Amino acid sequence: MEEELKSILERIRSLSNQISIRSLSVDELCIKLGINRSVLLKYARNKGELVEILLRYERESFQSIFLENDFQETNAIDILFVVSKEICKRFTLVSPSVTFDLKKYYPAIYRGHVEQRSRYIFEKIKINLEKGIRQGMYRGDLSVELVARLYISRLLDLHNPEFFPPEQFSFAMLFDVMFENFVRSVGTPDGIAYFEQRKNETVFEL
Repeated sequence: MEEELKSILERIRSLSNQISIRSLSVDELCIKLGINRSVLLKYARNKGELVEILLRYERESFQSIFLENDFQETNAIDILFVVSKEICKRFTLVSPSVTFDLKKYYPAIYRGHVEQRSRYIFEKIKINLEKGIRQGMYRGDLSVELVARLYISRLLDLHNPEFFPPEQFSFAMLFDVMFENFVRSVGTPDGIAYFEQRKNETVFEL
């Protein structure tokens, strides 16, 4: 992805938490971004295409966490800490208010995004669970398939503004609580003790 496009997408991500992108015309959006309309039209002919590109960028940004870190020799709980901290630091297009608008006004695009993202996370969580069980960090009696599916279900629930009003709960706050509940539900005594130690050393950006 071109650096110019990445820069535009980053500015849109920041803007989306301040104002509804849906309420802006393409011209108004360009004014807010401080760019020429022709620059934006190089990459997207309309807002639907722009949303599609933006959501693809979100997925690629998440996947880049795994490309940038060598988790081969890292224990399962440390992997979760690294990934969780990066998610809380990097992602702004994940608040309930933003995702609600995307789901309402661009349902097909948003549904495709959620399906692709969920499949990727599902496979990564299964790998993490299997690794944690081998390392004695997670309980050996877990159903990896079931726990991974429950994790995805909980992750999707975080985007429901009726459950979690965005003015009360940031995504980082919700994700931090979900992350801790997940580890406590699957961890062995040794795993939970290690989690407690790492938690005291880690600061999340809420």
